[in-house]
Amino acid sequence: MIYNIKGTLTVTDASFIVVECGGVGFKCFASLNTIQNVGKTGQEVNVYTHLAVREDAMDLYGFSSLAELDAFKLLISVSGIGPKAAIAILSELTPDRLALCIASGDAKAITRAQGVGKKTAERVVLELKDKMTGIAGEENMQAVSGAASVGESSNSAEAVEALVALGYSQSDAAVAVGGMDKSLSVDEMIRLGLKKLATRL
Repeated sequence: MIYNIKGTLTVTDASFIVVECGGVGFKCFASLNTIQNVGKTGQEVNVYTHLAVREDAMDLYGFSSLAELDAFKLLISVSGIGPKAAIAILSELTPDRLALCIASGDAKAITRAQGVGKKTAERVVLELKDKMTGIAGEENMQAVSGAASVGESSNSAEAVEALVALGYSQSDAAVAVGGMDKSLSVDEMIRLGLKKLATRL
């Protein structure tokens, strides 16, 4: 198994990159996030990889961060999610954002990925609910934990529903409400949530 490739970035395309190492160009399928963040053509880069072996092909997938590689491995562990669908999801959502969506049950955000339908997105949320917290960066762990705890309070859940009805995504609403005192009234949670969301925009 190839863990990583360190070499010169020679090609960036809409769906893959090529890293030349020791005179060999390795074609790595990649998410849009990796393609944008890995570096510029001609620079030396380090890409973490996953080799997907099928009967008719061996495809190499490349990632600019370990967090994205870990998120990819978790996604392909979900029944019905192959490497291409996982890359599509990670092109739409960073690992941190994906962790927030899963923690808050925001399947709708996942369906924005090309080729991912509602049932598949709901399966991702269901199967990875307890596994994604380790993917979020340290600075986002609190937000993920707060979003995951929203369902424990009926007031929190009502406040999130109200914020979603006002046009915010479920994951953003869950993060805004997640860290609040559970004894607050629904109206107070909505008011404070709106204030938090306004400062983030």
